[in-house]
Amino acid sequence: MLSFPELIRKKRDGETLTDDEVKAFVDAVTEKTIQESQIGAMLMAIWQRGMVTTETQTLTRQMMLSGDVMTWPDEWSGRVVDKHSTGGVGDKVSLVLAPALAACGCKVPMISGRGLAHTGGTLDKMESIPGFNINQSADRMLDSVGCCIVGQTKTLVPADRVLYAIRDATSTVDSLALIAGSILSKKGAESLSALVLDVKFGRAALYKDLRSAKELAMLLVETGNALGIRTGAALSCMDAVIGRCVGNSLEVMESLETLKGRGPEDLMELVSTLGGLLLTMTDLVSDLSEGRRKIYDAVIGGAALSKFQAMLEAQGVANQTARSLCSAHNDYFTVLRKSEHQLELKTTSGGTVGDVDGLVLAKILHKLGAGRSKAGESINHSVGAELLVSIGQQVEEGVPWLRLHHDDRVPTDEQIRCLQDAVCVRADTHTHNTHTVVKELLLPQK
Repeated sequence: MLSFPELIRKKRDGETLTDDEVKAFVDAVTEKTIQESQIGAMLMAIWQRGMVTTETQTLTRQMMLSGDVMTWPDEWSGRVVDKHSTGGVGDKVSLVLAPALAACGCKVPMISGRGLAHTGGTLDKMESIPGFNINQSADRMLDSVGCCIVGQTKTLVPADRVLYAIRDATSTVDSLALIAGSILSKKGAESLSALVLDVKFGRAALYKDLRSAKELAMLLVETGNALGIRTGAALSCMDAVIGRCVGNSLEVMESLETLKGRGPEDLMELVSTLGGLLLTMTDLVSDLSEGRRKIYDAVIGGAALSKFQAMLEAQGVANQTARSLCSAHNDYFTVLRKSEHQLELKTTSGGTVGDVDGLVLAKILHKLGAGRSKAGESINHSVGAELLVSIGQQVEEGVPWLRLHHDDRVPTDEQIRCLQDAVCVRADTHTHNTHTVVKELLLPQK
């Protein structure tokens, strides 16, 4: 076996690492027998030279095997599913999708993460609910409820914990091979039957154009299927905001409204499409159309809401609190913390709302305390924003279009100006057709 400096040189010079060499690198990362500087050098070599398909698949498999791999009862065979999103603004899809899938007979061990930079984290959203405990046993939750939203344990894919932190410090986060390894090693350790990936592109996404996002999606689908997981992907546009709310507590409220049948169209499109894909891949339905309809009915009919309430209670939320949040009509702020201040911004001209720049909104909310710049930082769950208009809506000059929720960090004049520039109101008064969020689907080979 080559020494680590020799392995680094080999990859630096564009050569292909053997399966044994990739395994030796991952084992050394896990066992801490390699210097951190050498890990950083290898990551940079991978970032610069890339990896061929076999290298990426071996890297992913060895990362998956670096810790515990979950096992499930035989009777759950074919029904254990999950979803992963590459990150978006206002992306609360998991909060609606997990209980909807459980209501359709799936088992959903949703192991989620925290937010970093402008992208929100599912765990942060759920922890805005008093009492919600992310440190739960997934198998116990799936047996009693059918779904859970929990954090990654220290024994699950420990190699990824090390590599992810060093990728961030070495500016190698956007390597296709390293992204695939990080995402799919964790999903592989969940021992899934099927996985759907929501790969986003646009202003507020990692990849700005459809072509780049599709390259990642194709690699993820190919690698996931090579691990033995039926894997598909949806390519979705991430320019504006998903739904109308951004910020942890506010996104929980919008998720609950959606589970009560009052959700925005774009959120329901993502939930029904991603859920429909999973039901199709597990052969619980005959085609995508039936899958979409089944997920939609679970949400609109209240079955998903019942599962969400059961999940809250199973994960530590008091019975009275869970019932209050899930009741047909309630003031969410009696349970969820409300920010000290609300500020409404008004349109400066009349016409048709043509666009809202979600990235600008997310970055300013991050600075106001809704997000974190490095792992471990605390965040303010109550900071956020509500869009009071929708794209294609006709508005007059001077009507409120955004409500900011903030505490002691007051938005500056410059931030207000940036927010006002983030909304585009066109002079025409033609009503624009509702645009679809999902632009393309990649399905696993039969």
